[in-house]
Amino acid sequence: MGPGIGSIILIVIIALLVFGPKKLPQLGRAAGDTLKEFKNATKGLADEEEDKPKTESKDQIK
Repeated sequence: MGPGIGSIILIVIIALLVFGPKKLPQLGRAAGDTLKEFKNATKGLADEEEDKPKTESKDQIK
């Protein structure tokens, strides 16, 4: 189960008090960019793993 609506509202109110209404859009944008970058990096790692040729183990060589 995810967080309830009350919890989300409380987090938003605390964020407004701490950072102010002018900084929140910048923080949200930065968080979104970071998540997008992380997603692209992990996708790139998964693609590299698929592209690697599979090596034979010692048991298969015998």
